Amino acid sequence: MRILDARSFSVPGFKAWGIHSGIKKNEKKDLAIIYSDREAAVAGVFTKNRVKAACVLLNSAKVKSGKGRAIIANSGCANACTGKRGLGDARATAEIAAGELGVKPDSVYVASTGVIGEFLPMPKIATGIATAVGLLSTSGWEQAAEAIMTTDIYPKLSIVQEEIGGKTVTIAGIAKGSGMIHPNLATMLCFIVTDANISSPMLKKALLASTERSFNNITVDGDTSTNDMILCMANGAAGNRRPGTASKDLRKFQACLDTVTLSLAKRVVRDGEGATKFVELVVRGAKNPVEAKRAAMAVAKSSLVKTALFGEDANWGRIMAALGNSGVEMDEARTDIYIGKAKLVEKGLGQGKAADRDASLVLKQREFQIIIDLHKGKASSTIWTCDMSYEYVKINAAYRS
Repeated sequence: MRILDARSFSVPGFKAWGIHSGIKKNEKKDLAIIYSDREAAVAGVFTKNRVKAACVLLNSAKVKSGKGRAIIANSGCANACTGKRGLGDARATAEIAAGELGVKPDSVYVASTGVIGEFLPMPKIATGIATAVGLLSTSGWEQAAEAIMTTDIYPKLSIVQEEIGGKTVTIAGIAKGSGMIHPNLATMLCFIVTDANISSPMLKKALLASTERSFNNITVDGDTSTNDMILCMANGAAGNRRPGTASKDLRKFQACLDTVTLSLAKRVVRDGEGATKFVELVVRGAKNPVEAKRAAMAVAKSSLVKTALFGEDANWGRIMAALGNSGVEMDEARTDIYIGKAKLVEKGLGQGKAADRDASLVLKQREFQIIIDLHKGKASSTIWTCDMSYEYVKINAAYRS
């Protein structure tokens, strides 16, 4: 596998672009189009929030066909909690894009992100689509990645190549996400494209597995949004032999997809709203994998733990309290806690001021690891999280203004 520089982002058979269409008031890009020059296999993963945006409802039905040609995405307006009008606007967006691209409306997927409860400005959307279609380019991916951002600080792109089925296959993705990030996706959009020749059912299975290993293992603030989705398009332009079930080629494809999704997921956490720390949190020695992940997530999303990380305070009592409240089988008298290489807790007991000082030095770093050993079994889980700063409150207190 070759991990490529995002500046060389290009996938055979695909074009993209992003523009400012007038949805956002600050002149930043807010409309993106991704287009395949041929029919592609499509798979999707969507939010499990019971309140679903119009685009999620529309795409959940469309993706059952396993086929598609284009994605039209906007930022600045979520088109969620907008009733029949919102669903009609989502359909109209697909129809307008289809007309401009010369494809069928059913082959166009729609995505939105932004403020909930506001309607899409359809005249601006229509004009923006016409403009963006005219600018579509094989090198337009950074523009597209910028156009789907909301509170993100920077665009997120990842691209890899691998020899699969006798051909060079490219898998690449863009994503947005910064706050309202938690498993069952997050406030994130992710669009993955590949020139691999792969069946829709196999693509769907690979995407679900990859999502579980990446985007469902991150948390910024414990909130899951109404608009979250991942769409993956595979147009077959590479001309490779289709991977067979349980084949080496399928394993290689899965590894490439996992690399892209995990890279993007980590970028989302690093860009967490106001985040100053990026933390890899590992729970090991759990009774089973489910309990390992539950324990890790309980610590990773704890507001008290996250504020202690921001304050660079090695307050291991907050970690222990979160573990005890996680619902997993644990015994404080068997639990060890490390921050970096500093062993803060052994068998439930603090290891003194020297250990606290060592841990505090680790906490001053931008990135570090926390390890928790429950000594209850052999299962482990890794979650990626960040701290919670004053800036997080400022951003979300004034999100609509």
